[in-house]
Amino acid sequence: MVGIGSKKDLSGQSALVTGGSRGLGLLIAARLAVRGCQVAVVARDEGELERAGQWIEQHTGVTPLTRVCDVRDEAAVAETVRAVATEQNGLDVVVANAGVIQVAPVAALDADAFHDAMATIFDGAVQVSLAALPHLRESSAGGRLALIGSVGALLAVPHLLPYSCAKAAVGALGEGLRSELAGTGVSVTTAHPGLMRTGSHYQAEFGGEASREFAWFSGLSGAPVVSMDAERAAERIVRALERRRTRIVLTPAARAADLAHGVAPTAVTRLAGAANRFLPAAGDEAGTGGRIRQGHALKDAPRGGWAEKVRRLGSAMNDCAARRYNQMTPGPPTSAS
Repeated sequence: MVGIGSKKDLSGQSALVTGGSRGLGLLIAARLAVRGCQVAVVARDEGELERAGQWIEQHTGVTPLTRVCDVRDEAAVAETVRAVATEQNGLDVVVANAGVIQVAPVAALDADAFHDAMATIFDGAVQVSLAALPHLRESSAGGRLALIGSVGALLAVPHLLPYSCAKAAVGALGEGLRSELAGTGVSVTTAHPGLMRTGSHYQAEFGGEASREFAWFSGLSGAPVVSMDAERAAERIVRALERRRTRIVLTPAARAADLAHGVAPTAVTRLAGAANRFLPAAGDEAGTGGRIRQGHALKDAPRGGWAEKVRRLGSAMNDCAARRYNQMTPGPPTSAS
């Protein structure tokens, strides 16, 4: 069994998690299951969903409901939410987690990268929220909605600009919904995780000098001290949802960045610009034609310099997380958070 807290506040409630087939979404679904929820896991890839269902059953003893759905498709989202609410006799808890991560300098991207990030991360969160709210309002327990943001929502991170823009929009959505739903019995919790060891580097997409981008991202996101254990992050998020907290920022580094940006945004932006000088250039790698490549295709790519040293720093822990949390099989990037 996964080591999870013993709170019973959510016992017997109906929950739905998007982007729940791997990584953070998978772990959030597992924690809801252990708390006694009926859990529906939603993602785009049928094979990943099947493995996720087996993982949750193996680690929690609970068999989740699984549903294939692309959160970018408004009609599909509406139908999926309706079907889950019917099968589980309502909806009490909804977690909008589906996302993509694109890692590249802006000079190596086009507008489609921004559209893709907004469609999956922001439009997906909007469509899931709007479809779920009528059911959450009817919840006898008082509905709970959680939106998964990021430290990238709190300040723009170099080489993660589409992701940061979309997550910032999710942050605004969470704050606005919380205000507008005051007094309705429905709470909205926005979670902003920092770097986590989820193994998401295999599902993320990389452009420009893709192998070097993969190296620094996989290393930092798995480095001890800098990054957070994914199971601990999932527990903190579910606890915040349980307690109906408005906002939670995870990892000391993310909280420090949030505070610094609020107090001295110009200085933080200049610091980010200085850090950007150490990141890979925008040049395309030979033979790639400038295309975006998934992390699975880059794990054995040759590289050198400081980026490779950073990768070695965190690769062992992050690769272990990838194996544990259903990240290893290539597929559509639906829950790279």
